[in-house]
Amino acid sequence: MKVKIEPSIASGEIKAPPSKSYAHRYLIASALAKGESIIEGIISSDDMEATVKCASALDVSVNRQNDTVLVKSNGLSKEAKNREFYCNESGSTLRFFIPIALALGGKSTFYGTERLISRGISVYEDICREQNISVEKYADKIIFNGKLHSGEFNVRGDISSQFITGLLFALPLLNGDSVINITTDLESGSYIDITIDVLSQFGIEIIRENKTFYVKGNQQYQSKNIAVEGDMSNGAFLDAFNFLGGNVSVIGLNPHSKQGDSVYKSIMEKLKSSAPEISLKDCPDLAPVLFTIAGICNGATFTDTKRLKIKESDRAEVMAKELKKFGILVDVKENSVTVHKCELKTPTEILCGHNDHRIVMALSVISTIYGGEIEGCQAVNKSYPNFFEDIRKIGVKFEVNNEDN
Repeated sequence: MKVKIEPSIASGEIKAPPSKSYAHRYLIASALAKGESIIEGIISSDDMEATVKCASALDVSVNRQNDTVLVKSNGLSKEAKNREFYCNESGSTLRFFIPIALALGGKSTFYGTERLISRGISVYEDICREQNISVEKYADKIIFNGKLHSGEFNVRGDISSQFITGLLFALPLLNGDSVINITTDLESGSYIDITIDVLSQFGIEIIRENKTFYVKGNQQYQSKNIAVEGDMSNGAFLDAFNFLGGNVSVIGLNPHSKQGDSVYKSIMEKLKSSAPEISLKDCPDLAPVLFTIAGICNGATFTDTKRLKIKESDRAEVMAKELKKFGILVDVKENSVTVHKCELKTPTEILCGHNDHRIVMALSVISTIYGGEIEGCQAVNKSYPNFFEDIRKIGVKFEVNNEDN
């Protein structure tokens, strides 16, 4: 799908979509709880559908009515059996469910796109090696055979917090107590805060002392009815129009949210008034929109960017390539990105979304100033399928060509 955006001034009120981070976790916690849970705010995005499918693989009933999901479970079966998990391209789904499947034991096959599988599961491979759990990796799937046992887990914290979240979901299901020791600096620690918040709401106790997590075994998840708060990551793209001359009121965001991306507004204020140095250690998903705002305003240097390579695309390199079409020069180094203040122009080349939802949304934002045609816009279905419908409501003008697949 190609979208050709005209210069437009965004104005009006728009509700932020539900938080993907909370929605994933609520779905999983509900699947692990005996009884019935009702979750309001599960949009039908590619990532959410992947988590819904994987929850069903736990012999749990998952029924959707619009954006509300009813999860029913008679309790998890500890019987070792063959299970299949279809993760599509959702890294959260894959990394959250692997330890859960291992806690239940048996043979588990995880399917995903080649890009997803190539992003790696090194932390889990190390654990499986230590516990004699077999792992077979292929281009589009990973097969595990064995059962996870409680104990002490030494885990790197500078690869992805998703591995730690997966363990925090799974370890309460085991017979014995466990400890997770983070052996490096912990990046994206705010996502761990979200996980512990969700676990607490579903009756699971995690004791945290700095970089050590104590998890009692034989805990029982409790069913719950709950609504998903607004998504700071996607809300940032909507609020970005206000830094480009727009007048948009983004509603539905929790001002006290534990989402790390809630810092986006304060960072954008800095980008508007200066050329700051900004760490993306705890908010890597904001990178595309922040690079864009920096390029439009005064430039900036961003640090702690190395993990952008293992997102849906190599986000630093991809944004450098696409922003160059607007005249913005971006220097990408191993763990930093510098966006230079430049004279901007209307792109003469078609922009590419690189199969990455956040790249498409970032390019849409800058195109409202200079115009631009973006190919591969269907990538927004991963997290925010109504993105283009929503920005049309606030006055962004564009044409859609569905011939691009």
